[in-house]
Amino acid sequence: MDVNAAVAAAAATGGVCTGVIAMLAFRWSEREQARPTRTSSLHTGPGLPPGVDTVLSVLRSSAVVLDESDAVVKASSAAYALGLVRGGRLAVEPMLKMARDTRRDGEIRQVELDLPRRGTGRGDALAVSARVAPLGSRLVLLLVEDLTEARRIEAVRRDFVANVSHELKTPVGALSLLSEAVLDASDDPEAVQRFAGRMQHEATRLTNLVQELIDLSRVQNDDPLEDSESVRVDELVTEAIERCRHTADSKQITLLAGGTEGLHVWGNRGQLAAALGNLVENAVNYSPARTRVKVAGRRTQESGADLIEIAVTDQGIGISDRDKERIFERFYRVDPARSRATGGTGLGLSIVKHVAASHGGEVTVWSAEGQGSTFTLRLPEAGSARRRAEADRLGRNRLSGALQEPAAFDEEERPYVDQAEEQLPAPEVLP
Repeated sequence: MDVNAAVAAAAATGGVCTGVIAMLAFRWSEREQARPTRTSSLHTGPGLPPGVDTVLSVLRSSAVVLDESDAVVKASSAAYALGLVRGGRLAVEPMLKMARDTRRDGEIRQVELDLPRRGTGRGDALAVSARVAPLGSRLVLLLVEDLTEARRIEAVRRDFVANVSHELKTPVGALSLLSEAVLDASDDPEAVQRFAGRMQHEATRLTNLVQELIDLSRVQNDDPLEDSESVRVDELVTEAIERCRHTADSKQITLLAGGTEGLHVWGNRGQLAAALGNLVENAVNYSPARTRVKVAGRRTQESGADLIEIAVTDQGIGISDRDKERIFERFYRVDPARSRATGGTGLGLSIVKHVAASHGGEVTVWSAEGQGSTFTLRLPEAGSARRRAEADRLGRNRLSGALQEPAAFDEEERPYVDQAEEQLPAPEVLP
């Protein structure tokens, strides 16, 4: 009996210990489940539903998640960059009100706002589109899209259409009135000849405007490197000077050129000739009689790159500091009356700017009122530009994975291709 009692007592003691241990394990499990999970995201409140963090990380919009106390649970780096979140709180009051209303009734809301730029000191606003939606039972999701650049492009497009309409309307209206005048003066040969001359002038102006619109559209949409070649700078300069020879002779303007021998640039010959021709034509049109226009070229280096500079200098009326900031805009004219008298469309310098940018260069201006102007076109030299173009082309071909026979190059082109291939990494060998 004593043995049986001892065994029973030991079994009872073991059962009690097992029960205590099980109860402690259950309480510890509950406490671990209630503890918020730590993630790599920036959390200041309850965790996000599964998968939401991953989705928010790939969105292009700025994302902010708020809890029931309006504290920021998560905010993307773009939201901080826009100044939407400060000190763990949403800093834009209209968006905060939208979030509270959405949390109350569960409705999705969207609004466009103009926000002041933080720390820039500029008067222009930041245009954004904000959309608020409920995220579960306690959280609210705010997505903000930056519309500033889209609005700027839309304004440029709207102004361009308005300017084109106005510029086309002027010569078309003049042609209509002049044709009526010719009909009314059919019995006066002298008047018919005078009106016909005016009609010819307006028709030429309309033709030039349409052609420059076509040129501007072409340089904006075409890739000059698709039809590129090594172009001699002295040939471009000669072509530009001959283009303006008649106008310069009529005003007794001397055209000079120098320093262009042995210089080559890489690009689309037609676009480069049009750009340089526009600069020389502007210099002649805005120079008084019996002055000089000089075109000079030289080789230079900037940030380790070999560049060719082509400078067009005149002794004209000059450009004010206020106008220098806008002269490369479409249809902008320093002197509208003079531009109309010379047949200017206001598109020439805009074409020059786009050609320079598409060829990896730039155009700059120095000018002083009453002292003249110097427009400088900077373009990559033919050798370095060609090597980069060949490297880009070969890189694209390798990345495409297409198996094709190598293109044939003549002996003159082979050094450029060899140097381009040296810059590319060796292709990986797939198993």
